[in-house]
Amino acid sequence: MATTPHGSGTTWSRAPVIALSGGIGGAKLALGLYRVLDPGALTVICNTADDFRHLGLHIAPDLDTVLYTLAGLSDPDRGWGRGAETWQVMDSLEALGGESWFRLGDKDLATHLERTHRLRAGETLSGVTERLVRRLGISAAVLPMSDDAVRTRLLSAGEWIDFQHYFVRLRCEPVVEAIAFAGAERATPAPDVLPALRDPRLQAVVICPSNPLVSIEPILAVPGIREALRRCTAPVIGVSPLIGGRALRGPAAKLLNELGLDASAGGVARRYAGLIDAWIVDETDAHAAVPDGVERIATRILMLSLKDRERLARDVLEVARRLSGDGTTAP
Repeated sequence: MATTPHGSGTTWSRAPVIALSGGIGGAKLALGLYRVLDPGALTVICNTADDFRHLGLHIAPDLDTVLYTLAGLSDPDRGWGRGAETWQVMDSLEALGGESWFRLGDKDLATHLERTHRLRAGETLSGVTERLVRRLGISAAVLPMSDDAVRTRLLSAGEWIDFQHYFVRLRCEPVVEAIAFAGAERATPAPDVLPALRDPRLQAVVICPSNPLVSIEPILAVPGIREALRRCTAPVIGVSPLIGGRALRGPAAKLLNELGLDASAGGVARRYAGLIDAWIVDETDAHAAVPDGVERIATRILMLSLKDRERLARDVLEVARRLSGDGTTAP
């Protein structure tokens, strides 16, 4: 059963809004937007450069985190995977000496089996995702960034490492010297991505507080998406993934530091220069420097509860409404 959205029925709650998202942090804000907007108003464009094959299955971690979150099925403690999960398959696999470093719950496995079966039958990733959206009762559109394979790889000690091996198996311990998005130059956006960004009714594009280097920038690396954002007539609002130079989860600050980049709210904003119209930071970072022409807004961006997610979503939409010059009130 999908998490019930409760938009206000205003012009703003009905108008299309796009969110660019990676995994847990992005999914939290996507859920807030989903709940304050009317059914059908939200489109989430998801990073798929984390996807990989494991045990013969196509695993799409960020897509599934968004799907489970919007459907009200995610694990509230871990933030990923299904809630009330069981682990009999993994426990049995481990007892047999199989690869169990990437834990797949019994319920979660059903998603991967269904996706892999349909992909092997010739369906596209976007087509399979649309089917899952319907079956899970989600009233938002959830789009992979591309139906083509794009894979994040990280260079450490002269060796390229696939992202999930770095993130899960190696627990983000290797020092990273470079990041590449293999296949991005040959990829095309999923069929509904560019039309959504060009929709004249579009009221806002939200860059969620996901890791800029390995969640958002893979999306922007797909030819056509960055340019579509630049040309977008709706306000583009970014939300910082860092508070006081620290990421609440994940290796964003670690990666930025290791690559010699500015691991601050302002530093991340500069990576989106030319794309964003406003940058929302935590009150802790109220004086963060942002690119010229970008408005900085300080508020509480920590999302510990469902109420926090809805409040931040309303803050984001209010900024977009104000920048658009619309006199109506955001939901």
